[in-house]
Amino acid sequence: MGRWHCNPAETRYDSSRGRAIHPDIMDANGESRISIEEFRRLTEAELPLVGTLGMRVESMAAGRVSARLPYDQQHLRPGGTIAGPSMMALADYTMYAVVLSLMGRVDQAVTVNLNINFLSRPEPRDIVADGRIVKLGKRLAFGEVTLYSEGRDVPVAHVTASYSIPPR
Repeated sequence: MGRWHCNPAETRYDSSRGRAIHPDIMDANGESRISIEEFRRLTEAELPLVGTLGMRVESMAAGRVSARLPYDQQHLRPGGTIAGPSMMALADYTMYAVVLSLMGRVDQAVTVNLNINFLSRPEPRDIVADGRIVKLGKRLAFGEVTLYSEGRDVPVAHVTASYSIPPR
């Protein structure tokens, strides 16, 4: 029956990730199970900080999300650099979108752990996030987010995160 207690014939293998994907978790086409507009409405209603910070998802596919934190002086810390808490908020928001892109709307999917490594000084401009799933299990999701200053190729931070997935 496999580790997900389903018929192995229903499980497909994703060679780009080097692992099997449970049929109930990911759309067969690799499309997101929640649209950008649905995600925007959800976060607008449930997470007011998202609107306050101006974060938004720019692209979404199953297990992959690009998001943006628009530049605003409220994100600056002394020295004219983007503050760590603003970047952490963007990373958590991005991981939430990654998880929902695979699961659809799930109430009570919450962050269990978020670790951030600041790699270089972010410039005072938009911060762009590239998030992806590393492993999606029945109860936990693991992912990573790389943050960049807009228009730059050098990452400003690397984030690993895990989310708890409630029983369905």
